[in-house]
Amino acid sequence: MRMRRKEKGEGRTEKGILFSKFCHVKTFIYLLSPIFYLFSPLQAQPQQLPIDTLKFAHFEDNRIYFDRDSSNLLYFFDKFNKVVMSGEGNVNIVHIGGSHVQAGVLPHRIRRNILQAYPGMIARRGMIFPYSCAKKCNNPLDYKVSKEGDFNLIRNVYNDLLRPLGATGIAVYTADTTVQIQIKMNDQSLRFETERILLFGFSDSGTAMPRIVIDSVTYEFTEHDSALRCYTYEVPMFTDSFFVKINLVDSGDVFTLTGLFLDNDRPGITYHSLGVNGASVPSFLKCEYFEQDMRIIDPDLVIFGLGINDASGDNFDTLEFVNNYLTLLGRFKEVNPNCAFIFITNNDSYKRIAKGKYAVNKCGSIVREQFYKLANMTKSGVWDQFHIMGGLKSMDQWCHDKYAKVDRVHFTNKGYELLGDLFFNAFLATQLDCSDLKMLKELKSDFENTINEDMPERVRESEIDNKIE
Repeated sequence: MRMRRKEKGEGRTEKGILFSKFCHVKTFIYLLSPIFYLFSPLQAQPQQLPIDTLKFAHFEDNRIYFDRDSSNLLYFFDKFNKVVMSGEGNVNIVHIGGSHVQAGVLPHRIRRNILQAYPGMIARRGMIFPYSCAKKCNNPLDYKVSKEGDFNLIRNVYNDLLRPLGATGIAVYTADTTVQIQIKMNDQSLRFETERILLFGFSDSGTAMPRIVIDSVTYEFTEHDSALRCYTYEVPMFTDSFFVKINLVDSGDVFTLTGLFLDNDRPGITYHSLGVNGASVPSFLKCEYFEQDMRIIDPDLVIFGLGINDASGDNFDTLEFVNNYLTLLGRFKEVNPNCAFIFITNNDSYKRIAKGKYAVNKCGSIVREQFYKLANMTKSGVWDQFHIMGGLKSMDQWCHDKYAKVDRVHFTNKGYELLGDLFFNAFLATQLDCSDLKMLKELKSDFENTINEDMPERVRESEIDNKIE
């Protein structure tokens, strides 16, 4: 008997047809991904900055490492892209750390790179602090502070905090009857428009009258929230400078200032930097009003530059370090459950053992491992500064080439600017990675939903998944 040839597809089970369809869909998604990349609106994003290579460094590995399940990072970059493309909404980035951040060169380099890459997205200057009101306290370079009157300083690194601190981790206080602070923006390439000033502070008596002066015109606060320790001033738009004048009415009164928030209603990107010389992770855990102030900032992404002081001693406790960090992350999550995190690993550093003599800090590689552990535990990102700069003992080379200071802990302005450019390039690459990953996940989900709509109830999705595995 002559056998009849089967027509194409004849004899295949319904389950088999659906499985084949699903496999073709997966292939289709990944084959099309380069095409979607080419026609994606993110192609309008800026190019990475050209960077000279250093033979002792690993700039070829400059990236932010993150797990594909890092949903908060995907969420952040999705929001970032929507704000950039639509011109609506706000993104708040917080860079928090010790002296690397207080000096301001590194965070401002990143801030400038991001805002110059998206010039229409300059929102507000955000939270600042008048560091140099106090003696021997350096100020970030992008704004200048001058003062009349005497101020005392409190930092979150002190064992005894005489005054409660907020998100900035630092405060100045005065008992002078009348004092004045001037703040003047130095970077004219970024013109931040300010229409509202929030002054965070309080007087012991509650009767102090802080005022804002702009172009010789004095402005009284329009609102005072004693619970938030916040005075609000509605002012005409300015981009240059302003004065804070504080008058103490009662004899023996003391006024404490913990921060200034330069605000407006413009959509866009705000990059806040909060640094305190010598700060470790526990330093910010001591700040009583930390979450309260953070609710004003409303962070979407936090970049952590904390760790160099935690690992500076001979008895670095990895478990304590991780637990302290988890506590701090929890405080941010209380403010914004969707907040994303990027950890910057410690730079290679040395300890001074005698005048002119230094020994390498071997904790650098140990604490680096803890950052990767934290990122894995919290689905966060890691920018591996330790490896990128060359690893253990590379700080000698950075110092030799004038990228680092002789203390072999801090960088020169040239070094901080280089690191800021490197981080910016890694940030851009991660923006594309997250955008592509989100797009592929959405495409895969759409196709899976289409298949499931046509799938008989007796064919379970798990059966298809098992075949794929």
